Amino acid sequence: MRVSENLAVVQTRITEAATRSGRKAEDVKIIAVTKYVSVERAQEALEAGIIHLGENRDEGLNAKHEIIGEKAVWHFIGSLQTRKVKAVINKVDYIHSLDRESLAKEIDRRADKPINCFVQVNVSGEKSKHGLELYEVASFVEAMHVYQNIRICGLMTMAPLTDDRDLLRNCFRKLAECRTHIQSLNLSYAPCTELSMGMSNDYEIAIEEGATMIRIGTALVGE
Repeated sequence: MRVSENLAVVQTRITEAATRSGRKAEDVKIIAVTKYVSVERAQEALEAGIIHLGENRDEGLNAKHEIIGEKAVWHFIGSLQTRKVKAVINKVDYIHSLDRESLAKEIDRRADKPINCFVQVNVSGEKSKHGLELYEVASFVEAMHVYQNIRICGLMTMAPLTDDRDLLRNCFRKLAECRTHIQSLNLSYAPCTELSMGMSNDYEIAIEEGATMIRIGTALVGE
């Protein structure tokens, strides 16, 4: 199916989920996860009206950025190795995987301007996932004050791959509660207004629990 057809389905579901939770659909941004698809498919997403594109490897980001350039808002959504920072840093608008100080230090050193960063949180506690534990988030965010090019725009998590809706909801809700706590610290460099959570299989629950950015690959651009 064309991206525009898939987008119509996704937007309907976003509207329904937002309505159920007393929110507005326009408060939820769609990030098209284009990491597994061609440049042409990414361009099709742009033509359908999706300006936020997400990549998880420097090679994929650079290949698409070379052709699409500033027409898109670029999100690096994968785990970012410190040594790879220089390859992507001044091509991305958002990094969704800040989870250690060594990475913050390298981003700060390499960036030409402040970068919007999501602190990645491993809410589920799965060993296969990256990210800080919930109890570590506040102290980590407070430690970021020394880095002029780090702006903590929000928190990100990846929920377990499961059909257990209660488990998913609990995961997203805990991240939202953590964001509320970070906001209460009133840190100028960490407004923490965003929640990056929800993918093709669980974005409706994520929206109901407060997601402001959802990362959609399969349901939007395909495998």
